Amino acid sequence: MKRLLSILVLTMILVNLNAQDLKSIVLNPPDKTRGLTVMQALEKRASASAFSSDKLKLQDLSDLLWAANGINRPDLKKRTAPSAMNAQDIDIYVFIEEGVYIYNAAGHILEPVVSGDQRLLVAGRQTEFAKAAAILVMVSDISRFPGGDDAGKLSMAAMDAGLVSQNISIFCAGTGLLTRPRATMDQDKLREILKLKASQYPLLNNPVSYPLK
Repeated sequence: MKRLLSILVLTMILVNLNAQDLKSIVLNPPDKTRGLTVMQALEKRASASAFSSDKLKLQDLSDLLWAANGINRPDLKKRTAPSAMNAQDIDIYVFIEEGVYIYNAAGHILEPVVSGDQRLLVAGRQTEFAKAAAILVMVSDISRFPGGDDAGKLSMAAMDAGLVSQNISIFCAGTGLLTRPRATMDQDKLREILKLKASQYPLLNNPVSYPLK
């Protein structure tokens, strides 16, 4: 028993140390002039089935996250994606080869969560999707809703996650990137490695990459 406890403690220490190995990523200001028109992007919107492992350029990652759920009205602290009752319940976790980050929209930066390649946990049974350069996981914290029961909150959370996912899809279509909205992922293990609270629910994910060469 003592040996088991020692192993668990050592594991937790290693996980915490690994998270400290990652540094925050300061994102570039979003380039709001790029991309196709809205109608052209809608014409090209499609769900990809294969992804490139080529790393995303910083500008592309910066623009992608701002388009997904960044702050577009700083004076009101409101987002590119609407949310029920302006709860802003959706957090975006970014899974890349080096580790997992959480998008801090207010600072437009990526903050480290855990190091190491965790993309397979999001890919689940569809292991080929773990090749995507980045996987964005939408997590709702339903405690941010001002009222209602959990079932009602989860219904609103699912809609909010869908709105963020759609922003990702339209951005990718308009800029030549590939993506696919997905619900499949290992939720139990994700809860564990991300240290999610009981009120936080992983709902959707979008692998993102450049087109295959």
